[in-house]
Amino acid sequence: MKKILITGATGELGSTVIKTFLKTGTAENISVLTRKEESKIEFEKRGLNAFIGQYSDVQSLEKAMENVDTVLLISSGDQGDRMQEHRNVIDTAKKKGVQNIAYTSRSLKDKNTLVNKLMIEHFLTEDYVKQSGLKYIIFRNALYMDVLPLFVGKNVLERGILQPAGNGKVAYVLKAEQAEAIANVLMNESFKNQTLNFTGSNAYSFYDVATALTELSGKQVNYKPIEVEPFKKIMLENGVPESMVKKIVGFNLDIKNGQEEMVTNELQQYLGRKPKNLKEGLKILFNL
Repeated sequence: MKKILITGATGELGSTVIKTFLKTGTAENISVLTRKEESKIEFEKRGLNAFIGQYSDVQSLEKAMENVDTVLLISSGDQGDRMQEHRNVIDTAKKKGVQNIAYTSRSLKDKNTLVNKLMIEHFLTEDYVKQSGLKYIIFRNALYMDVLPLFVGKNVLERGILQPAGNGKVAYVLKAEQAEAIANVLMNESFKNQTLNFTGSNAYSFYDVATALTELSGKQVNYKPIEVEPFKKIMLENGVPESMVKKIVGFNLDIKNGQEEMVTNELQQYLGRKPKNLKEGLKILFNL
């Protein structure tokens, strides 16, 4: 079995990857990188090799990559210099003699027409991975279905859905199923410089989301498309920070423009079953 370092180990994606590994693999083959001492202790109790560190600390990365042949780079958040952090991980992997690297990117239609400029960094990281000389697998993940409660709000059953996404569709996937499929690939597949598009089996609009919530809750939920400027005004008046409003608008416009609508069967192939559809996922996410 490969000796794998999982970065971003305490996030939902990383923790589910680890959980899947431990069902079939041995803990001694898994190393994890975490920022917190208490998390390190918990990982060690489970038999994993745990290291304190972060993407901006090259020395901590070097220590974590000792005796590792494969690194799973879970994309960094956008609070710092994400591209430099990604480069640090990739450069350190190369320096320490790591053979394989995997990266969690995004399944988007056309990098040249993206409104949400943060997403472009995924493509830049992909390019850097390919130029590194390491054998790679790039996971282009669909938008997580788990973000829908954040998009539509806690009071969606009473207020309905108001978004500037038009008729655009998304091939949503539950984050836990993304992570499970990633773990299955890392455990069982050779690295042959491949790119996998992990999407749901169908793409859905916010009209579909409203219909599913109506059926699940018994309450009528409607979706009303709205133009960007009125939407921004409503968000700001509700106390949403301007930087967050900008991100939400970017996601919505990319959805409207068809960036998120790609559908493949690759996730199903590596998951070993059909991923949960929209209605099944919303039932879980909204406790319906």
